[in-house]
Amino acid sequence: MPEAAPLSRPIMAGVVTALVGFTSSFAVVLTGLSAVGADAAQAASGLLAVSLTMGIACILLAWRYRMPITVAWSTPGAALLAATGAVDGGWSAAVGAFLLTAALILLTALWPALGSLIARIPPSIAQAMLAGVLLPLCLAPITGIVANPWGVVPVVLTWLVFARLAPRWAVPLAFVAASVVVAVSLVTAGDAIDPALLLPRVELTVPTFTLGAAVGIALPLFIVTMASQNVPGVAIMRSFGYEVPWRPAMLVTGLGTAIGAPAGGHAINLAAISAALAASPDADPDQRRRWIAGVSTGASYLLLGGFSAAFAALVLLAPDAVIPAVAGLALLAAFGSSVQQAIDDPGERIPAVVTFLIAASGISLLGVSAAFWALVGGLVVRTALHAGR
Repeated sequence: MPEAAPLSRPIMAGVVTALVGFTSSFAVVLTGLSAVGADAAQAASGLLAVSLTMGIACILLAWRYRMPITVAWSTPGAALLAATGAVDGGWSAAVGAFLLTAALILLTALWPALGSLIARIPPSIAQAMLAGVLLPLCLAPITGIVANPWGVVPVVLTWLVFARLAPRWAVPLAFVAASVVVAVSLVTAGDAIDPALLLPRVELTVPTFTLGAAVGIALPLFIVTMASQNVPGVAIMRSFGYEVPWRPAMLVTGLGTAIGAPAGGHAINLAAISAALAASPDADPDQRRRWIAGVSTGASYLLLGGFSAAFAALVLLAPDAVIPAVAGLALLAAFGSSVQQAIDDPGERIPAVVTFLIAASGISLLGVSAAFWALVGGLVVRTALHAGR
């Protein structure tokens, strides 16, 4: 069967894309959902929801347009949730904010002017906001070494070794090291895992809508998802010779976000960094066959979704500081990129620094999170400094 070997290449590229994307950031998703009020079962349900919706979205878009279009959960969005914390109305208000985010994504597809409006936000301001949101999470490996050195040091050392030897696998293998730490901890303590924790399940929540959640979660989540995922995702695909159909992509990811929200899913979007794994020549020398990697990625996400409860249980049973350390390591590259883009233009540096500091402060004013006030503060300072120029 001469076709079998060539076909296996894009299929494996898709499997790798899903494995790297899932294992390197699922802890961030669970951390974010828990921070805005989800209990363990609801967080596991949210992880299942985004895994299934992004898997289906990958298959639909790649199959329909014969492109290696891949969809991912919003990792920066999950980090934003972790920094935001609980809002008025609790978990049901957060779910309402996820639905509002889905509506904004759909509106972007139906009304191009909204996308143009988002594009007018200076990239330095948007990236500075993201960097400020990521900073507390990226400090977790450092504080974790002090709080629990026996648990966190092996994770950090594993990451460091493979960041040199195999950068793509550094975070997934750090997660493997964390899993070993958890297993040793359970054996040492003589604890047993309840088999019910390992079964995937959907926990539906009736959404409520509050002003604080709309302004503090939905709007920043939408902006971060667009600026840090969808727009770069299109650019990365273009660099490999593919023009992503913008409106269908936003419709599919918007609908996927809306479907997953009641089950706890925060947002799905076009993949950015991991998009290159399926779209590059490494996936298949023949550009016309790389769409198979997109379908394979989607199928792999569906399979991984079946283990969502097990991954959530691992996080629940982990010793202090171990999983936050993995999440922090997973976000280091995004943090570095955001800082670089925020301060790259000297003329935009002061507004970007103000934005960064407000976002990193974690303040909450009038029931609205720091991410929103960071955008407001940065834009006010930028307007004051540049008005009339």
